[in-house]
Amino acid sequence: MELIDKISESLQKGEQEETARYTGEAIEQAVPVRQILDDGLIAGMTVVGQKFKNHDIFLPDVLMAAKAMYAGMDLLKPLMIKEDIPSRGKVVLGTVRGDLHDIGKNLVAIMLKGAGYEIIDLGNDVPAEKFVDTAMAEKAPIVGLSALLTTTMPVMKQVVDLIRKRGLTDTISVIIGGAPVSDKYAREIGADMYSFDGVNAVECVEKLMRKG
Repeated sequence: MELIDKISESLQKGEQEETARYTGEAIEQAVPVRQILDDGLIAGMTVVGQKFKNHDIFLPDVLMAAKAMYAGMDLLKPLMIKEDIPSRGKVVLGTVRGDLHDIGKNLVAIMLKGAGYEIIDLGNDVPAEKFVDTAMAEKAPIVGLSALLTTTMPVMKQVVDLIRKRGLTDTISVIIGGAPVSDKYAREIGADMYSFDGVNAVECVEKLMRKG
């Protein structure tokens, strides 16, 4: 089995030490950084995402795979900076003001990082202005909003309205998600897309990136 395949396989099994070791060996053997990233770490995390979507594995398996991915990424990051390898794009994520739930949002962050995106995670209880200000400052074309409480869902509309008010609708797209949220609600408030889970969030981001 080639080193790249070993990186992918060990990541899928959630084997942190092995993923780091194989990534280090690939670096020593001068395997291109982009290849290690795309065909090893991202490919492995893509398989994990699909297995999770199909209910073949569960959340603890995803979290273990994410830790393995981070172990490999820690070795690659200095080389990616040195070689000026760009991410696939930036996404600002957060749970809206008044809502402290973040398990779903964290899973979305894991899946998006695993797909090669740079994530600016604002955490939870985030006011509308912070989402928009951060997206502008970071030049991030996508904002992802999460809510688990029906009482906090109106903050999602505040974000969409603020983007419109500042004339940024052609620059910043909004994806919303969370247990009480729906595609219907996304259309009602003018959000660009609704995402129902972490794997679907990657698909939504990819569609919006292509559109942009």
